[in-house]
Amino acid sequence: MKLEKYSFGMGDRFGKEGTAQLRAIQEINNLGIEVIPVWNKSNREHTIIGSSPAMVRKEAMEAVAACRYPGKYYTDADHVNGDTVDQFIDSHDFFTMDVAHFIGIKPDIESTAGFISRYSRYLGPMHIPGIERPFEVTPKFLEGLANNYLTAICEVQKIYNHLCTVKGKENFVAEISVDEATSVQSPLELFFILALLKEKGVEAQTIAPKFSGLFAKGIDYIGNTDQFARELEQDVAIIRHAVEALGMPSNLKLSIHSGSDKFSIYPAIKATIQKLDAGIHVKTAGTTWLEEVIGLAESGTEGVNMAKEIYCQSILRFDELAAPYASVLHIDRTMLPTEKEVRSWQGTRFSEALTHNSHCANYNPNLRQLIHVGYKVAAEMGDAFQSMLDTNAEIIGERVKYNLLERHLKPLFLGIK
Repeated sequence: MKLEKYSFGMGDRFGKEGTAQLRAIQEINNLGIEVIPVWNKSNREHTIIGSSPAMVRKEAMEAVAACRYPGKYYTDADHVNGDTVDQFIDSHDFFTMDVAHFIGIKPDIESTAGFISRYSRYLGPMHIPGIERPFEVTPKFLEGLANNYLTAICEVQKIYNHLCTVKGKENFVAEISVDEATSVQSPLELFFILALLKEKGVEAQTIAPKFSGLFAKGIDYIGNTDQFARELEQDVAIIRHAVEALGMPSNLKLSIHSGSDKFSIYPAIKATIQKLDAGIHVKTAGTTWLEEVIGLAESGTEGVNMAKEIYCQSILRFDELAAPYASVLHIDRTMLPTEKEVRSWQGTRFSEALTHNSHCANYNPNLRQLIHVGYKVAAEMGDAFQSMLDTNAEIIGERVKYNLLERHLKPLFLGIK
């Protein structure tokens, strides 16, 4: 499969908002920008929710039918590894291979020596079109690259070859995720990671590098936006060079795993893809789930009471819920409102605290992050929560569509805020 130039990954943890999400995609397409929808869900989310990969494909197909959508779409097995990939094979056609836990595992001495020998032809200054200053490739750099990434790329190769065998090379899109590494990849490191992928026969169509700053769940980018813009533009230049110099797939592009709502870096993304005529894949996470809770808060007494209960249970279980996401949370627990305080709020007050609007005095990014990771509480409510979503489907659907279209898609691809 060949992934199109612009694609947008959408999470939908409870599988209720596919039609609303697709309508947002159709709106941006109607404005002249072809953006391909990709529904993404991780094994961790399936485990917590109690859903299955087949349910994601079913939701996507039903949304396509309901919207009479004629275009391409994908379902993404998000952050899979060798232990989890098989359950997604029958229903998915986009595989985000995440081998972060293999990064930093040193290969044996012979493998490192072989890598240095094969890539010694690059020793010296390396000039990349679009990047002003040349990079210096040294034996020490190559050794460090091998020690950090060779084992991980070999693991990617195993997963990719397995997919080629059981699914067929032409029947899926391969994305490589290295964004959960402990350190930012330099442009030079990104080039050699791509070179390794090519050497191993991995036809990646998109790669998610780690950028500077914190991509915390559900809130805006924390970091220097100018530095992000420089890193993004250099990485796009590396992608273009890798296509020409290494023979990587012509549609190879960057993927940005946003963790949702990185509004402050959207102008840089828009400027870069426009300046360099580059493709992009942007992946949101829990934005839709948060809009569901906001919709409940605005729907009336029963809905807001359920939203409050989700928060109050989440704060009681803070350590449990936050632990799996510890590296991508930025919560000041002293700024979390108490259960008593939240239970006294009206629906509007709760909605304002949760809605990502930095101009609103009641917006609380700490509360927002906690609810972002508190979807396990809602899942444990079972039919009661699912029924509440169904009862308030109209108001929630409008929120989901508005959020994706007006706050994500238009700023990303049209520069409209």
